[in-house]
Amino acid sequence: MVAMSSASGSALCFTDASSSPAIRRDLGSFCLPPSTVTFGFVDKPIINLQRLRLSGLKPRAANATAVENGKQDSDEVPTPVVIVDQDSDPDATVVEVTFGDRLGALLDTMNALKNLGLNVVKANVYLDSSGKHNKFAITKADSGRKVEDPELLEAIRLTVINNLLEFHPESSSQLAMGAAFGVLPPTEQVDVDIATHIKIEDDGPDRSLLYIETADRPGLLVELVKMITDISVAVESGEFDTEGLLAKVKFHVSYRNKALIKPLQQVLANSLRYFLRRPSTNDSSF
Repeated sequence: MVAMSSASGSALCFTDASSSPAIRRDLGSFCLPPSTVTFGFVDKPIINLQRLRLSGLKPRAANATAVENGKQDSDEVPTPVVIVDQDSDPDATVVEVTFGDRLGALLDTMNALKNLGLNVVKANVYLDSSGKHNKFAITKADSGRKVEDPELLEAIRLTVINNLLEFHPESSSQLAMGAAFGVLPPTEQVDVDIATHIKIEDDGPDRSLLYIETADRPGLLVELVKMITDISVAVESGEFDTEGLLAKVKFHVSYRNKALIKPLQQVLANSLRYFLRRPSTNDSSF
C-alpha cells in the first residue's frame, strides 16, 4: 500500500507502507514538487472553476420542436457524442459531434465557438453506421494555434453540449447535464448508477496512458487536469469524449518527461478513485 504525505504548497512524497524499511527509505526519497496545471504546453493555475462549471450551460425551457437544420422525427433517441481531440492534429484541436442522423450543418454551434475567440479552420462531415459525424478543426483566433488551455477546452465542450440541448432538446434525456439543464432528465441517476473505471499503462519509455470512464458533469475536464497536475504529473495531450451520460478520457501523462513508475501510477489511480468516488470503482475496465 502506498501512503502519501504533503504539506500545503510543499512537495508530495510517498512510501510503500507494506514494504521493508529499506524499500520504504528508497521510496521515501521520491518526492513530487508542487506544480501548476499543465496541458500540452500550458503552465498556468486554474481559476474560477465554479464559474466555468456553470457559465457554459444555462437552464432553459426549450421548444421540443427546435432543430438546428437537422432531423428529429424518430421515436428512439440516439446517444449524443462530443469528442474533444488533442491528438489527431498537431496544429488544431479537433471537435467531433454525433447525434444519430439528426444533426445539420451546426452553423449556430460554429458561431458559438467563434464567440469564444476561436476559428473553425476546417469542417467536414462523414457517415457511418453510428450516424452523421460533424468534425471541426479549431484554433485560437489571436494566435492561430491549437487550444491548450484546459478552461477553454472545457468551455468548447460545454458550448457544444449547450447547443445540443437548445436545438435538440430530446438529447437531454441522454446527457448527464440534461438533469439540470434540459427539458427531459435522464432516467438513470448519474451520481448513483454510473461507476468509475480507471486504468494506467505504459506508452513507451517517455509517457504513460491514463484511461478514465466516469459520470459526466460540467467542469470535469478542468477538474481532472488540475487533480492530475497537483501531484506533478504532466498531461501532455489526450482526448475527452462525452458519450451520453459518460465521460471517457484518454490522457498521455508523464513525470519529468518519463513514463510513470508503478508507485506513482498507484498514487495517481488512488487520487482519481477518491476524487471520482462512485458506487463501484474498478482499476481495469477496458
